Amino acid sequence: MMAGPFVYRNNETPLALLFPGQGSQQVGMARALAESYPAAKALFDEADGVLGFALSALCFDGPEESLIDTINAQPALLATSAAALAALQSELGSLPTPTFFAGHSMGEYSALVAAGSIAYADGLRLVRERGRLMKEAGQKAPGLMAAVLGLEEAVVAQICADAQAATGGIAQIANDNCPGQIVISGDRAGMERAMAELEAAGARKVVALAVSIAAHSPLMAPAAAQLKAAIDATPIHPPLAPVIGNTTATPLTSADAIRAELVAQLTGSVRWTASMQHAVDAGVENFAEIGPGEVLAGLMKRIARKSERLGVADPAGVEAFVTWFGQ
Repeated sequence: MMAGPFVYRNNETPLALLFPGQGSQQVGMARALAESYPAAKALFDEADGVLGFALSALCFDGPEESLIDTINAQPALLATSAAALAALQSELGSLPTPTFFAGHSMGEYSALVAAGSIAYADGLRLVRERGRLMKEAGQKAPGLMAAVLGLEEAVVAQICADAQAATGGIAQIANDNCPGQIVISGDRAGMERAMAELEAAGARKVVALAVSIAAHSPLMAPAAAQLKAAIDATPIHPPLAPVIGNTTATPLTSADAIRAELVAQLTGSVRWTASMQHAVDAGVENFAEIGPGEVLAGLMKRIARKSERLGVADPAGVEAFVTWFGQ
């Protein structure tokens, strides 16, 4: 079964392929993959051509301040995840078809490319534009994001709603990452009130993140409106296997559902705990994170402690996956 540059085979072992989002980028990511696997290097060469600059050099050598800029980080992460998948395919011949694909925030685009819904070149262009629009929205309407540790989602949601009502500002859950780890997002008025109330409510920690972009909040509405035009102009196909959507935590199986999700997730919450619980409830026990870092594998440990988890970010991860799913 073909899905863009990837070829899949029948697979009866329940498996979810997970794709990391912004924050997982690091200088040097995928260098070893590109050096070890011509198929991985080819995808970086293609990315350089599609985007018109040396994205590969930025991933391999930095500088870090350029790599972490949202306009660069998003296509860099997509290219790295695609390269890791290409490396796996070159070792296995074909990839095991997962029960589900899923990606965290920007990683949802990587998941859709992997699932054959969006062409690799189109995915690169979309996330580059997404990064540009998010950066622009953040400059016009700066906001805050903060990690909240040790409180339940319902408590955090209610405190944010109360802070919005009291201040007329914005504060909402941006990411429900795993039990006890939530990220909130909004403008200064709403966020400062919410952060103070969350501390008073007994949060173990409330930490402002080093970002000026209030992702997954209404402050991204101007970006979402413009990104919709780019999404509508991009060919999108039904995925090879369901992609669990960030905002609904349910499987996306049609092009229309995918378009709606990609627009909604810029201003809506990433319901990662519920997304992964959906996979677990469907019988998935094996989770492979395709791309740099092992953030999602770590979250999975908190969501379903008995799950099997593996990160595929370098040749060692590729070999481990081949041992695991090489049948």
